[in-house]
Amino acid sequence: MAMWIQAQQLQGDALHQMQALYGQHFPIEVRHYLAQWIESQLWDSVELDNPAEETKAKRLLDNLVAELQKKAQVQGGEDGFLLKIKLGHYASQLKSTYDRCPLELVRCIKHILQSEQRLVQEATNASSGSGGQAMDTLSQRHQQINQAFEELRLATQETENELRKLQQSQEYFIIQYQENMRIQAADFSQLSSLSSLPPTERTQRETTLQSKRATVEAWLAREASTLQKYRLDLAEQHQKTLGLLRKQQTVILDEELIQWKRRQQLAGNGGPNEGGLDVLQSWCEKLADLIWQNRQQIRRCEHLTQQLPLPGPMVELLSKLNADITDIISALVTSTFIIEKQPPQVLKTQTKFAATVRLLVGGKLNVHMNPPQVKAVIVSEQQAKALLKNESTHSESSGEILNNNCVMEYHQATGTLSAHFRNMSLKRIKRSDRRGAESVTEEKFTVLFESQFSIGGNELVFHVKGRVPFIVPEKVLWPQLCEALDMKYKAEMHSGRGLSDDNLVFLAQKAFSSSSNNSEDYRNMTISWAQFNRESLPGRNFTFWQWFDGVVELMKKHLKPHWNDGAILGFVNKQQAQDMLMSKPNGTFLLRFSDSEIGGITIAWFFYVGERLVWNLLPYTTKDFSIRSLADRISDLNHLLYLYPDRPKDEVFAKYYTPPLSKAVDGYVKPQIKQVFWMSLLSLLHSGMLSIHEDALTLFSTDRLRCCPVRADGMLDPDGDFDLEDTMDVARHVEELLRRPMANQWNSQQS
Repeated sequence: MAMWIQAQQLQGDALHQMQALYGQHFPIEVRHYLAQWIESQLWDSVELDNPAEETKAKRLLDNLVAELQKKAQVQGGEDGFLLKIKLGHYASQLKSTYDRCPLELVRCIKHILQSEQRLVQEATNASSGSGGQAMDTLSQRHQQINQAFEELRLATQETENELRKLQQSQEYFIIQYQENMRIQAADFSQLSSLSSLPPTERTQRETTLQSKRATVEAWLAREASTLQKYRLDLAEQHQKTLGLLRKQQTVILDEELIQWKRRQQLAGNGGPNEGGLDVLQSWCEKLADLIWQNRQQIRRCEHLTQQLPLPGPMVELLSKLNADITDIISALVTSTFIIEKQPPQVLKTQTKFAATVRLLVGGKLNVHMNPPQVKAVIVSEQQAKALLKNESTHSESSGEILNNNCVMEYHQATGTLSAHFRNMSLKRIKRSDRRGAESVTEEKFTVLFESQFSIGGNELVFHVKGRVPFIVPEKVLWPQLCEALDMKYKAEMHSGRGLSDDNLVFLAQKAFSSSSNNSEDYRNMTISWAQFNRESLPGRNFTFWQWFDGVVELMKKHLKPHWNDGAILGFVNKQQAQDMLMSKPNGTFLLRFSDSEIGGITIAWFFYVGERLVWNLLPYTTKDFSIRSLADRISDLNHLLYLYPDRPKDEVFAKYYTPPLSKAVDGYVKPQIKQVFWMSLLSLLHSGMLSIHEDALTLFSTDRLRCCPVRADGMLDPDGDFDLEDTMDVARHVEELLRRPMANQWNSQQS
């Protein structure tokens, strides 16, 4: 109910927009008296494009009707009696309207609630300034658009008034002209009978009639000239209005609609939901209404000109105006045929996919009176480019899509005309010959939606095509790619913590095989598609994108909470990790992404064993974390004490540890997997950590001990050839020789 309370406080244009949401399809009284109930229902849980959800929608409809009837029954008093009748009537009306199409009720209410929320938010931001500079700019832009619409409305109303005056003047002129013709005919009859009069009287009568005729003709000529001036003035006013219409249409189609399409593109890569389509539709509908009104006025001017032809350039002027207004409305119709819900960016054969197309001016221009059919075809990149350049008008297909025809439906509740392709499937695809290093995934296709719209009783017919707007350039500036990578990362992590400047420098070093630590060095550099996802990184068998995508998948599946907690540095190379850890206390560690393995993360830690060393574990992957979580693995490793720079590890990871095992059930103890790290005794001796009597050294030359191998880069291999039983046997002998447990020896060295 909180939303409805705020909505009632709207003022001015916002209040009018809110009131316009309601009507016979959903009375505003129902919203008012059931405000709390309406706002408490899970309308968003209903998938409008899924017919299986109709049962859920029907239940919501029945509950709404029941609540309305219940509200009607509790009304009392004289005023309550009238309200009781009204609410009961609304209950019956909603039941009969939506009983066969309950999903439309859900669509209607979702549209109303979303619009109210937007209007309230805009009003709140405008009054408090909490929206910041971006919101201020948005509000100003919307205000300018609304002001321009008001200017257009006034101009259109003015030309309508002038047209009525012109029509009245012309009708009066025609009446006077016909009366003059009648009088002249009578006068001519009189002249023929003057021959019998005396010459003097006859001359006087002829002079009078001629003078009268000259006066009338002068008046007619003057009125005709005035009419022609009215026509020219009106044509000039129409030219000015058409200029304003073009300007407004440019703002809405070439700026606002293009921005919406750009937001739609970014949403496909993890950006925020595009939103704002209902606002765009309201603007496009206003444009359509004003354009159509002006077109009808121009047509009426043409009709008046045909009724009373007068010398002058009016025919040519009106013909030009008619052509111009038709071009404007053609651009509006073809540009507002948009893909509301894009098909997937990657299509697989024999796999179902969906898409939705929408005509933003369909309801206003009554296109739904003759429901158009939309067809979807798939074309290659070259075919799409030819269509863009108007080199081809025939949409030759590069494959076959099943269920690719759909009739556009008009949804009265929301005023939208759209076609929902719910069960399309790519049956086959015809690929071109690949050359060089191109892979099958690099070949691009587009789903093309085609239809034909008739408006004005088939007066105008438009063939429209909606193309997928995604274009992959060959090169982009590095900052542009950074923006896309950061957006993708944030979306997958569901967090505001994206990629820092240091992270982006690390990625630039990897992408360009560079060692510069200055972000400015990369600002004007461009990265090609080949560098991004065709050429392997130096010394690796994978590309930059494959590496980054592997990181994203690993984080999304297993490590999202730790990234959002700030526990993972991630984008740090081995040398940087060593430099960061060398000055830290014993047991300090950090988590960084593996350079050598896709989707791997490793633990680097500092440990003093006679000399200051930084150790690196073999990378963990998705396979490892499906067995045991990162937090539990860190808990298992007792030599890891502090997360870089100085946070006790339990303080960071304890909340993610698996709880201790419960007691035995039915006499069975449940086993538990734990990670154990064995540091080679040979490594400890080599480092000077252990000092053992010479007699003990003979133990390490026997075949009984096969130590965990240490790789040349200092990374310990947990899969080395290592016999636990034999090693423990050696350990017991070492303890005897040292005359104290190994644990104590370890602890003394550690301290």
